[in-house]
Amino acid sequence: MSDPLRPRASLRTAVVWEVLRDALDRRVKAAGRDALEVLDTGGGSGKFAVPLARLGHRVTVVDPSPNALFALERRAAEAGVADLVHGVQGDAHGLFDVAERGGYDLVLCHGVLEYVEDPAESVRNAVAALRPAGTLSLLAAGTGGAVLARALAGHFTEAHQALTDPAGQWGAGDALARRFTADQLSGLVADAGLEVSAVHGVRVFADLVPGVLVDAEPGAMDALLRLEAAAAELPAFHSVATQLHVLAERG
Repeated sequence: MSDPLRPRASLRTAVVWEVLRDALDRRVKAAGRDALEVLDTGGGSGKFAVPLARLGHRVTVVDPSPNALFALERRAAEAGVADLVHGVQGDAHGLFDVAERGGYDLVLCHGVLEYVEDPAESVRNAVAALRPAGTLSLLAAGTGGAVLARALAGHFTEAHQALTDPAGQWGAGDALARRFTADQLSGLVADAGLEVSAVHGVRVFADLVPGVLVDAEPGAMDALLRLEAAAAELPAFHSVATQLHVLAERG
């Protein structure tokens, strides 16, 4: 049987998918059930939710955007998993207005902490949504990646601002409210009562390599994917990754 995750694995998501796939396999074995209950906070149009549903898992997506939820419904229907994907309007702050406390084997909190007013509260809510043996997948923007990207684009003042700003913002035009270091994300997870099992750097090179180099050279895409996977686990590269992925479980 072909892996439904692979067609969606790109330079920007491959590392996260590989980590999630391994975590799902472990959780399925531990739970003794083929179908897990998954909560995707800020899940948008279903970039992660729909492939997870194609594996047979039941996914609840919480997102504040009606347009994103409409796109999610359409994407799930096209993939033939509409019965496994449930979208509800809400946010991390009022999570338990629309989601079940302690009801999920896996909670995804991807691209949420950069925007919320209180990241610590959002992580606590995500953890509270987990079953006793549940797993948290946390993905957020990395400070170092923004510094490097602004510097390589010739925006040295903005790079310096991102480096020195407590929130990792590079200026007034920055679309993100904050960015994080690996230690900061790990600290939020630990403070919420979970034990960090893995930290990966995501998009270490993918956002810096010109697309023409990847498209023009035969085998370049696969080679870059292998490079991303190899660098993702090395702490030295966490400090320059565009995003950071933390996987955590109850100790």
